Amino acid sequence: MSALRRIALRILGLLVLGGIAAPACAQQEFPPPQGKGRVVVVVSGHDGAPAYRGVAGVIAQLGYDAVLFDANSIAAKDTAATLRSAIQQAQQMPHALPGKVGLVGFSQGGGQVLTYGSQMPDIASVVIAWYPVTRSITDATAFAARLRLPVLMLAGEMDHNRACCEIGTARMLAAAAAGRQFELVSYPNTAHAFIYGSYHYNPEAYADGMQRTAAKLAEYLGHQ
Repeated sequence: MSALRRIALRILGLLVLGGIAAPACAQQEFPPPQGKGRVVVVVSGHDGAPAYRGVAGVIAQLGYDAVLFDANSIAAKDTAATLRSAIQQAQQMPHALPGKVGLVGFSQGGGQVLTYGSQMPDIASVVIAWYPVTRSITDATAFAARLRLPVLMLAGEMDHNRACCEIGTARMLAAAAAGRQFELVSYPNTAHAFIYGSYHYNPEAYADGMQRTAAKLAEYLGHQ
């Protein structure tokens, strides 16, 4: 047996026995200009992480250590546990400063950080959900009662993408969360995936959303 094969079998054995923790899912780090920064976990939409590298880079330029994850790999397992594992993985990145993270998700990833991340006050400080999937939320009142983090939700009023992210549901959630730290910002004449480089890019909505994202991250993670 070759030395390489013996090493491979040894690693496999450790994984099976739990001696080495397998990563939550693939990630890509976008370090801040100053070298190190507070962590912002960025979770992509269903179209995958490559489509969200641009926006992750923009968040990094704000002074944060942006760590991008693919929403599909998070959803492939126990979503809450896998998202938590991803956050913990991001906190160990080479350019990460210690402390709670910010969560920024888009579409499918927006639904993940909204639904699960908003209940993780021990490791996260704020949730920013861009055009999030809300189709699985059937009881807005019960959902709002479970919120444990401040939430900024950015939604297009013309979002009819597979009936996943309807503005009516967003408004019901905002109404149910009245009195909590839940802010809904909706954009007229704006469809799904309105970020730069995406198929329904809306310059005005995207610029406003990024300004609000920057302000919310600064409020809860500090100015970088």
